[in-house]
Amino acid sequence: MRIAVVSESFLPTVNGVTTSVCRVLEHLAASGHEAIVICPDAGAPATYAGFPVHQVPSFAYRQFPVGLPSPQVQRILARFGPDVLHAASPFLLGAQGIAAANRMGIPSVAVYQTDVAGYARSNGLGITSALAWKYVRWVHDGADLTLVPSSASEYDLRTAGVQRLARWGRGVDIERYHPNHRRGARAKELREQLSPDGELVVGYVGRVAPEKQVERLRALRGLPGVSVAIVGDGPARPVVAGALRGMPVTWLGRLGGEELAAAYAAFDIFAHTGTEETFGQTIQEAHASGLPVVAPRAGGPIDLVEHGVDGLLYPPGDERGLRAAVGMIAADVPLRLRMGEAGRRRVLGRSWSVLCDELVGHYETVIVDRAEEVQRIGSERAYS
Repeated sequence: MRIAVVSESFLPTVNGVTTSVCRVLEHLAASGHEAIVICPDAGAPATYAGFPVHQVPSFAYRQFPVGLPSPQVQRILARFGPDVLHAASPFLLGAQGIAAANRMGIPSVAVYQTDVAGYARSNGLGITSALAWKYVRWVHDGADLTLVPSSASEYDLRTAGVQRLARWGRGVDIERYHPNHRRGARAKELREQLSPDGELVVGYVGRVAPEKQVERLRALRGLPGVSVAIVGDGPARPVVAGALRGMPVTWLGRLGGEELAAAYAAFDIFAHTGTEETFGQTIQEAHASGLPVVAPRAGGPIDLVEHGVDGLLYPPGDERGLRAAVGMIAADVPLRLRMGEAGRRRVLGRSWSVLCDELVGHYETVIVDRAEEVQRIGSERAYS
């Protein structure tokens, strides 16, 4: 199969969209498929997993490259001749990719990964929620199938009027993120840095951006025996640093690979703060690492955290609820261990191999459906 992946985000930018695209490309390569990547021109590598990477013009917004519509997109697609187009978190670039695919008779799968309306609101883009959802509906109506990662995002898209939806989550590397890494040298060294006096470490991993609401960790101020560690960076760091001033906070910056795995291993509790996540990949990584998770009862976490079993869900925006949840788990060692074990068990069947096989199945479905539609239209015209 030949797959053209049009992604709004790619390396060197690291986020949930980039991570999932990289894992998909690795799986496609291992399975003998052919692929190309079309992404913003932000310093991406020339190839990934052996596949060519084509960059198109973009502009930077809050340290995030945004791909611009370009006539190159259709030319690249025409030269490659894909069987299917994969639009990762389509916005401007992805929308053009889907439109070009339709003009060329190529079926497309759109992967919904970003709450555009929530992002616009949090980042002050001056776009009303109604207008943002109208744009989302227009983009996804062009695709043959839209894959949604959670029940919350499926509800939002159905409410907005988007049709042709199916559920597709995200995989997690259950070997890289593993409770056993707590015994590793790097995790032990980091643990000494984060907990010099035996503090319980509450960790956050992700972009430090307005929509992530990391400043809500201020709710943990004064919680006895608790320190905070933040992995990541982004445009909201000055605001978050101000909100957390005077608290025992360690900023670890952007981490990846084994360094990120060691960071999870050095945490005791994982805290997720944003209320606008369509999924929550870092929650899965935390669970794979054997950590209990505290998260708002909103968006992707609703499907990823079983309240009282592998973590606690608090009311969205309720900082006292966040504090109470962390305090409850921090004070009860057996509960913390049980939740960590339950979280690990929860993700054991969610390897990237399993999830990517599901994705290839969706590709095959839209290819067959499009061919049958073309045949049906041809038959109708022959008899008219």
